[in-house]
Amino acid sequence: MKLLSPNGHLGFAPLRPESFERGLDEAPDIIAADSGSSDIGPAPLALDYSTSPLEWQRADLEHMLLAARRLKVPMIIGSSGDSGSNSRVDLYVRLIKEIADEHGLEPFRIGYFYSEIPVAELRGRLEAGVVMAGLDGRSQLTLDDLDRTDRVVAVAGVHPFVKLLDEGADVIIGGRSSDSAIFAAPAIRAGFAEASSYHLGKLLECASFCAEPYGGKESVLGTISAEDIRVAAMHPEQRCTVASVSSHAMYERPNPFSEFVLGGHLDMSRCLYEQADVRTTRITGAVFDKAEQLTVKLEGAGRVGERFIGFAGIRDPYTIAHIDEVIDWSRNEVTQAFGDDGYSLFYHRYGIDGVMGQWEPTPVAGHEVGLVVEAVAPTAAKAEQVCMTATRQLFYARLPEVKGTAGSTAFLFDEVIQARAACAWTIDHIMPVDDPLELFPTHITQAGISPQASEVKAGVR
Repeated sequence: MKLLSPNGHLGFAPLRPESFERGLDEAPDIIAADSGSSDIGPAPLALDYSTSPLEWQRADLEHMLLAARRLKVPMIIGSSGDSGSNSRVDLYVRLIKEIADEHGLEPFRIGYFYSEIPVAELRGRLEAGVVMAGLDGRSQLTLDDLDRTDRVVAVAGVHPFVKLLDEGADVIIGGRSSDSAIFAAPAIRAGFAEASSYHLGKLLECASFCAEPYGGKESVLGTISAEDIRVAAMHPEQRCTVASVSSHAMYERPNPFSEFVLGGHLDMSRCLYEQADVRTTRITGAVFDKAEQLTVKLEGAGRVGERFIGFAGIRDPYTIAHIDEVIDWSRNEVTQAFGDDGYSLFYHRYGIDGVMGQWEPTPVAGHEVGLVVEAVAPTAAKAEQVCMTATRQLFYARLPEVKGTAGSTAFLFDEVIQARAACAWTIDHIMPVDDPLELFPTHITQAGISPQASEVKAGVR
């Protein structure tokens, strides 16, 4: 079985048509893409929006849909619209129908499933005594956590994808999903080993991130058989090497050899990676351990407050050398004006440790520094005032040995800029379930134009 992955995080940046067409020339059996990520932070889930322009998402869906209907193969999308919330699933189903109508496609079946869980339902389960263990150092889920949560999604495994394929879906639009499950589902349904299927899914979920040299948004082709899995780059100047593929298998996880999904655990510690040809790597040796107790991962996020951003550039060597005192002055002025609480204030020191913060190993300033001031408060008016005060007071900081009245700080713009509301992750937990489908209701709908309707639309009588 051949699976074509045209884009990691569909819609975040447009796919590259040339390598996608090369992939189509390989006659894939499945065209699939992951459309979500927690890398973009909690706001898209908490506020229920997509981070990318609608046009980019629609364009990727259009490329995939037209190709899948031309080849008569299933098209599968997981974690629709970044967060996989219900509204994002509905959006993608609507876009698929619109694209089908626009191109006069013959009728086909769209399967879709939801992943949202009402906060009230989680509250009821907690009150009934269900224990939801925290991940990555978090404590057990509490009612206080739910009080801070606006929206929750469960992370689906292969099960709703398999169910919809069994029901004859030609296109599947999924809610929040395990990245690897999107690709593993059709392979498992076709009878291939779970270990190989999940491992291939892990390698394909970010498309050309498993190839070298680096080039995002290019297509990658995965092939699964009874003997092995193979991954090949479709861009003519990229290749999937032992180094690039094995390193991607270890990507984004605390244990580089483990991948947990609803239903079990993928063990990649004994895998063998071999160069099959100049652009293809062959992989064997993965093991899948079935879980004794089914658990589903939950992701929840909530709104914290309104947010404003200010920016100040500093080129003066003396001011840079005393940057901590400058920030302390600014913060103290804010405290005098607004007190100690009722807001949050952050200073991001780009050019020193703006990217890594406290984990920066060499926090040494260069010849200039950019300070991003971020203020969060319950109301936009207060957030704006706090941010404006903090930003402008950088200019007025009183340092010893300063004799001039100008030149210490430059503002990119006079005002401070309102950003989207600040949000926080509130839930990163696992919940026991009895049925892997119980949180993921599935649906089937029709799309495309019947031959009779097509004739009417074209003006044929």
